[in-house]
Amino acid sequence: MLGFVARAMAKPGMLKPSHLVKPVSVTRIPGRYLVHQEGLPKLPVPPLRQTLERYLRALQPIVSAEELAHTQQLVEEFQSSGGVGDRLQKGLERRAKKTENWLSDWWLNTAYLEYRLPVVMNSSPGVVLPRLEFTDRQGQIRFAAKLIAGVLNFKSMIDNETLPVEYLGGKPLCMNQYYQILSSCRIPDPKRDSVVNHARSKKPPTHITVVHNFQFFVLDVYNSDGSPLTVDQIYIQLEKICNSSLQTNKEPIGILTSQHRNTWGKAYNNLIKDKTNKESVRAIQKSIFTVCLDAPMPRVSDELYRSRVAAQMLHGGGSRWNSGNRWFDKTLQFIIGEDGSCGLIYEHAPAEGPPIVSLVDHVVEYTKKSEMVRSPMIPLPMPQKLRFNITPEIKKDIEKAKQNLNIMVHDLDVKVSVFTHFGKHFPKSQKMSPDAFIQMALQLAYYRVYNRCCATYESASLRMFRLGRTDTIRSSSVESLNFTQAMDDPTRQNQEKVALLQNAVRGHRAYTDMAIQGQAIDRHLLGLRLQAIEDLTSMPEIFMDTAYAVAMHFNLSTSQVPAKTDCVMCFGPVVPDGYGVCYNPMDDHINFAVSAFNSCAETNAARLSQALEEALLDMRALLVQTPQSKL
Repeated sequence: MLGFVARAMAKPGMLKPSHLVKPVSVTRIPGRYLVHQEGLPKLPVPPLRQTLERYLRALQPIVSAEELAHTQQLVEEFQSSGGVGDRLQKGLERRAKKTENWLSDWWLNTAYLEYRLPVVMNSSPGVVLPRLEFTDRQGQIRFAAKLIAGVLNFKSMIDNETLPVEYLGGKPLCMNQYYQILSSCRIPDPKRDSVVNHARSKKPPTHITVVHNFQFFVLDVYNSDGSPLTVDQIYIQLEKICNSSLQTNKEPIGILTSQHRNTWGKAYNNLIKDKTNKESVRAIQKSIFTVCLDAPMPRVSDELYRSRVAAQMLHGGGSRWNSGNRWFDKTLQFIIGEDGSCGLIYEHAPAEGPPIVSLVDHVVEYTKKSEMVRSPMIPLPMPQKLRFNITPEIKKDIEKAKQNLNIMVHDLDVKVSVFTHFGKHFPKSQKMSPDAFIQMALQLAYYRVYNRCCATYESASLRMFRLGRTDTIRSSSVESLNFTQAMDDPTRQNQEKVALLQNAVRGHRAYTDMAIQGQAIDRHLLGLRLQAIEDLTSMPEIFMDTAYAVAMHFNLSTSQVPAKTDCVMCFGPVVPDGYGVCYNPMDDHINFAVSAFNSCAETNAARLSQALEEALLDMRALLVQTPQSKL
């Protein structure tokens, strides 16, 4: 979903020849879905010349004329007949014939498993759900019980293969990611992480993990006959958990998962030397998902409430609050606060945002239904509390993790806002793609703040292809720059500005279509680069060029994650001087989450958020006031 390749790409030393690392297996889907999956086309390798031409065009608005001329020279050498580009392209084409998806394993390793910064804020997205009405523990666990039942209901559709196949533009999409999000977990390693998935094991897990006051519990969510527990039964079990974890003086073992991956990898190997610890960790990793019952956070004004909840979802608020109430390696963690805050955080390696949001939409609808099932009066066993033996060394690791996480928490600047003036209906009334319209508003906002445009990443789904993940829509284009420069120029007529906006929106729409059909440039360039590493040839100059570094430095990392639920996804910036921007366009309003780092003097989430609101209003005014826009 997100632009994490930006970080991987910006650090040339991070990648290893893939024959030196153990291959990552993809969970196989049996039955009906296997037939569906095998009917999907394979991801194509785009023609080399096409990608290089589009690469040069993408560089035009973001590099100087001198840099562009230099890159043109390197491109000519790279693509010359029989040259290095030709050889790498043939290698990629051979790989595409041999594998189910030439990109998927490389992408999983490069963008996620070999990425060494903490998953907190750097990789794992959060989702902010609408505020709930309860203000006490009883309301909290009643809602948590309904939510758990809703997830189990969704899981039954996955298990029974009755989940409806999704389509995009009339074409069926790969459903594999739905099979990766439950009963899975990331495992740290000092060199390269892995992901385990227990959903398809001989004896699939029947428990979830519940965390309360930093204490972890195994909660069996199925009866002995295989039927899921009812909401009432889950409520009773959650009540038992809360009553037996009232004291908060426990060591927040979960905070270890917030560390730099190498540091956590070493601490993890030390932690699981102890048999009890190893069993407890395995129980968390194998669980279907995790539910975090959070203590209430400090009260803030209604205006700041959503931003505070976004921070709570992304990092838990620091060691004084709920950051120890997490296992950040777990693929899915639902977070329910005693104060009505609600949402989730997910570890990004197994899936993008859309399958997660699809699950959220289902669960939110499920929680609104009145419960008809009465519980059988069978007494249920006490949920099992997970024990950890804390040695002085582990205690030291926990203290270090607390310090590092608190620094990160203070550094994240996140602003969630609701743009109430219009939603996706307005751009549609102007015969414009709502996503392209919002992206052009982002370009205008950034240009107004910095007087330049920057490399912009918007994720495009490759799920039309088997095991497809994402490619990049480059929203910063020659057309977008022409529009942003003209918009505030008093010498230009409104008719001309409208024409330039329409042109920019059309250009963005065309790039999007190209990307979802597997013809964008970013993953192809990455593939050529990784092929060079695999072949143990020297790195081609095109990838050592300043322009390439500029192109991969995404000051704006953006994603549209539409949902039926009135929620918004949020994530951190992918570069130190950048922004993370996620949005959910509803019919009559748009939910935005904008993040930046406080340690960068040039960035400010509230300022960009304000500029974005003004850009959207100015673009609407331009279209409404200009008769030509009705054509």
